Amino acid sequence: MRTSRRLIYGFLAMCTLMVISQTVLAADPGLPYPVNSEVSDQKAGSILFYNTYTSSASAPSQENTRINITNTSTTDGALVHLFFVEGTTCSIADTFICFTQNQTASFTTADADPGTRGYILVIAVDLDGIPVQFNFLVGDEYVKYSSGHAANLGAEALAKITRDRAGSPDDDLTEIIFNGQLRPESYNRVALVLADDSIPSRLDGNDTKLIVNRVGGSLVTSASTLGTLFAVVYDDAENTFSTSFSGPCHLELSLGANNLPRVVGGWNALIPAGHTGWMKFWKAGSDPFGNGILGAAINFNHAAAGFNGGHNLHKLTLTEAAGYIVPVFPPSC
Repeated sequence: MRTSRRLIYGFLAMCTLMVISQTVLAADPGLPYPVNSEVSDQKAGSILFYNTYTSSASAPSQENTRINITNTSTTDGALVHLFFVEGTTCSIADTFICFTQNQTASFTTADADPGTRGYILVIAVDLDGIPVQFNFLVGDEYVKYSSGHAANLGAEALAKITRDRAGSPDDDLTEIIFNGQLRPESYNRVALVLADDSIPSRLDGNDTKLIVNRVGGSLVTSASTLGTLFAVVYDDAENTFSTSFSGPCHLELSLGANNLPRVVGGWNALIPAGHTGWMKFWKAGSDPFGNGILGAAINFNHAAAGFNGGHNLHKLTLTEAAGYIVPVFPPSC
């Protein structure tokens, strides 16, 4: 009898340990990122922002982008609405991807949107196509240009603040706002002032591609444009220069090529051989969709011993006035 009880107790104890073990494995250890932590490429979110993509319809082996999206939830699937924003006309193309829990997906833009440059927005939605809180999405991209520029960039993640749906199935459109507030349509804030912390000299064989995106507009008709950006540029001796430049919703600018953006004395005098500089900039003027911006910088060095790669730009200040109009319809998957 005692032996039977011991066997039963032992079996129950083993079952308890199995349940505890499964519970521990089901949740990641440590503390989750606070839902109100600002936009970052180092966290999960309900929206992913890919700062650039490019693809060549004729030579995808030379110019292409691999997009990766992962659902890190161990319990729930995800429905995501992808918006491809063409960088010059700011027109929109879209599709859906449906994920099971713990699932990852990869595709190339040469297959999804050949011959196009711009940025990509990924939004978690529900069965009605309404943006919802699902702060489990992470992603990154590997982008390569025929010019030689290439980089692995993390997707900028924005968490949805509340659990309320950002809209109604009775509406064809809804709004999402990057203001960090406790409202159904609210997500983390985005940048107002961006900075590229190190710009190497062109005289050392460097070519830095500056990428800037306007965050805002309509994902039904067209994204908003950048308009005019005001910039302050510094050399490594703390001398200060100002300039301005402009662009559509997605701007790619080779810093210093043909002295653009224009600075007094030229970029080769501003950043001579063996030296570096840095810059910060923001969108000038006011706009009904706010002045939010995000971006990246990718350097290509023509010398064999040069350094290549890229990173998302640093956010020096934030804005509470940026957002999109989003179409609402059920996912097709």
